[in-house]
Amino acid sequence: MAQPSVPHQPSGPPGAVDPRRLPAASEATRLLCAGTYLDDGFRDAVIDHLYVHEERFAAPSLGYDASRVLAHALRARRVELAWAAGVLALWIVAIPLTKGLITLLIVPYLLLGIARWMRGTSATAPVYRVVPAFLVRWYGRLMFLQSALFLLFLAFADDESGDFGGDLLGDVSGTGDVLGLAAGLVAQETWGIGRLEVWITVAVPLLVAWAVAIQRGQFARALTQELSRERFADQRSDPAEHAEGARFRRLRDRIRVEQHARLIMYGSDDPFCGAGAPYEPWSLSVELRPRENLDGAVPEPLDNSAVLRHVVPLLEALRVPSPHGSPRLQAAVRDRLRELEIDEVVFLPVDGLPDRTAAPYTPEGFEAHRSGAIEEGGETRRHFLRIRVGGWGEEIVTTVFVRVHTQGGMLMLEVAPHVLRPVKPLYRHADRIAHRYRHNHHFGKAVWALGRTPRSAGQALVTLGRSLGHLWRVLTAGHAGALPEGPWASVRELGSDDDASLFQEMDVSRHLKSVQDRVVNGVTVALRETGYETAEFEQKIVHVAEGGTFIENTKGNVTVGHHNTVTSKTFTTSTSGGDRG
Repeated sequence: MAQPSVPHQPSGPPGAVDPRRLPAASEATRLLCAGTYLDDGFRDAVIDHLYVHEERFAAPSLGYDASRVLAHALRARRVELAWAAGVLALWIVAIPLTKGLITLLIVPYLLLGIARWMRGTSATAPVYRVVPAFLVRWYGRLMFLQSALFLLFLAFADDESGDFGGDLLGDVSGTGDVLGLAAGLVAQETWGIGRLEVWITVAVPLLVAWAVAIQRGQFARALTQELSRERFADQRSDPAEHAEGARFRRLRDRIRVEQHARLIMYGSDDPFCGAGAPYEPWSLSVELRPRENLDGAVPEPLDNSAVLRHVVPLLEALRVPSPHGSPRLQAAVRDRLRELEIDEVVFLPVDGLPDRTAAPYTPEGFEAHRSGAIEEGGETRRHFLRIRVGGWGEEIVTTVFVRVHTQGGMLMLEVAPHVLRPVKPLYRHADRIAHRYRHNHHFGKAVWALGRTPRSAGQALVTLGRSLGHLWRVLTAGHAGALPEGPWASVRELGSDDDASLFQEMDVSRHLKSVQDRVVNGVTVALRETGYETAEFEQKIVHVAEGGTFIENTKGNVTVGHHNTVTSKTFTTSTSGGDRG
């Protein structure tokens, strides 16, 4: 019979606001929403995983709200799609209106776009990409300069007859240079062009630049208004949350149920999807031997629930500040361990479910799986104690999964730490980017927009292509009726950086050491109080000089502390002054 469940633990001291009730207002959520306006690749990935693939479960959202990120991703795409259609229509309409004269600008713009594609987006592109891109880029710039001078010459030419285009183009086409070749081609197609066509040709790139600037300003307003720190906490006033569409509302409701549930539906390829990168997972097993000084008494039964009931109180104690001499000073402590969260979670495979809505997310369904999984030690359905610490506005999330199992007179302990690192630097700088753009003078905005005009048509085509691709897959791929799948990606992981600051890494190390030390102490206390020998366990997790901890794992041995000696079957290493060896 399964033992009673470990009580659901609050995430802070009495009277504190539970941060799990406000994941949609966290700084990580705000920055990820901002990322959907700044990074079209991230935006498309969010839409693909959460909106197009309706059959996929949402990954656990630790410290953020994926549904709100999806809402802003769809909103940003709608805005960009409207402007892309307008820009592309402007270029297309300009061709007949200018009798083909606009090709004088389209050709160099196309070359500049090709150069950008050849160079790529990497900061350290190889030489074989940089050199050709450099040559094509400058060729396109020179061609654009010649075309611009030629158009200005046509615009201000003095010809009373108005039919100046053909003769002038014919004369220029004989020069043999790039402008002459372009002018010759235009002369064949636009014989008899007038001053009106020339001025339309001059006006088109200016109108495109105006559209680019307006779109950028619209994104900047979104970042400085509804996504500002002051207004973001009020989710009800967020315009992205009020978007129409039955599909969005249906998926939003499903995500909000799935992302914070303690029953985790997973795919076999990535069961811990959403928790971040593994951080030195380890496990060990010990023989359950009765202590020699029991005077004939029989040790108490030791099952998985009993071990966890000894571990949880020690973990809860991490929330309590140490004595500081006065209640006021003690209450002023802001250590993130005060908000430590402790939950029991059950990992359940999606295989066998007929539909995504058939997942047993009800309290009764979770309790049935919890009571069945905690003692069975199964391969696919697994019970874990989840300990989570969210710091830096939920930008640094440290999660430790602990699993205890007793079988055949052995106790097995599995500890799987995971870390979510900060969001990408581009998203973290969203406030500065938007503020700098909105407070720039008109000349600076005009230069910025004109510099992005050459790529406007290509970018519009890419935007329309991606949107049509999403729509086509929604209509034809049959995702709505497909068998359910586990999450393939996490919004938080898609938007995470690979690095963290030294302060953040120090916090991760401190949180992990604190939690793992309490877990080890809890298992030791459970063994001792139920009448089992702890010597073997203490030999495998040895407290050495200056509080170091030795842990045996599958990759070798890890030591935490100073002046420690690590010995294994394959190597011997001495560490002095390091934190991990």
